[in-house]
Amino acid sequence: MNLHKKYPGLSDLKAQARRRMPWFVFEYLDSATGTEKTQARNRQKLDEIVLMPSILHGETEPDLSVDLFGQRLALPFGISPVGMSGLFWPDAERILAQAATRHGMPYGLSTVASRTPEDVAECVNGNGWFQIYPPRDPEIRADMLQRARAAGFSTLVLTVDVPVASRRERQVRSGLTSPPRLTPRLLTQVARCPAWAMGMARLGMPRMRLIDSYASNVTGLGSTQHAGYLLRTSPDWDYLKALRDGWNGPLVVKGVLDPRDVAPLEAAGVDGIWVSNHAGRQFDAAPASIEALPAIRAETRLPVIFDSGVEGGLDICRAIALGADFVMLGRAWHFALGALGTKGPDHLVDMLRQDLVANLGQMGVTRLTDLPGRLA
Repeated sequence: MNLHKKYPGLSDLKAQARRRMPWFVFEYLDSATGTEKTQARNRQKLDEIVLMPSILHGETEPDLSVDLFGQRLALPFGISPVGMSGLFWPDAERILAQAATRHGMPYGLSTVASRTPEDVAECVNGNGWFQIYPPRDPEIRADMLQRARAAGFSTLVLTVDVPVASRRERQVRSGLTSPPRLTPRLLTQVARCPAWAMGMARLGMPRMRLIDSYASNVTGLGSTQHAGYLLRTSPDWDYLKALRDGWNGPLVVKGVLDPRDVAPLEAAGVDGIWVSNHAGRQFDAAPASIEALPAIRAETRLPVIFDSGVEGGLDICRAIALGADFVMLGRAWHFALGALGTKGPDHLVDMLRQDLVANLGQMGVTRLTDLPGRLA
């Protein structure tokens, strides 16, 4: 079967994933917080970015490679860390880490994933980024960093836009708890999704195994809270300094929207700035990430990473045109897994690559660094 004929766009993968995932799982993946205005704003503001086509360039062969943290990467996008990734599809973390290695992309593993750094160590092959939700206890922090480093993770990501749990009302309505507890209502949904159910039966319902190793036997938390909140703190500038001192490798701060934060972050010794509004899942009055990107780009020469609302190669072009050096996607990979299982990530990579080539060709662009010149 030619997957591009049946699933030519991300919207097709999302629709198929919705059919193959239990409803409470899909709602967790697809939802944002509040009335989801920030999520909608991400899409609206990306659509407002207009790029100018260009004519009479003959045949072109765009170079999609980028330099990031001393590496030459074949593609300008990667896999963002997503909490409880293994809930969306059985063994999602390992499947995605293997796909990242095949394509030479960064793979982000969350502190609150359902696999530990050790579980995916054999899959990352130097492409692993470990995203830390900051533990309060410095001994736990040091141990987490040591485990990530020993498992082959090369880049550390500190997420700073989750000082408290968001409400995520739509997610709460779905009936999801942490850890997941299959009530009769949810079991009915599971029964309609045999591929998901058989995978979970084989592996067991996912838990936050890294967190569990420090806080065992935690049950009954709400949908938007988890055991990690019993361990973690809201980081401050001193915490960032301690993290910098404890990690010998690239350090990226994720969740930056205010350009006034750039100079202090540079002074603190970070190696990259990640512009993100958590895809609308944290604060429903936040600006769209794409709105914040140009001002942050103007304040720094550090690598700038971008996420939130990206749905295809054209959005990747838009982000790079406005100053991003690299783009990360989160939900998209899990829609691909939900739709096609282990075949999903490779199909999504090919889809994004083809979309990039098609759109760059319309603009006569052969190098991604030339994209800012195509802003209309």
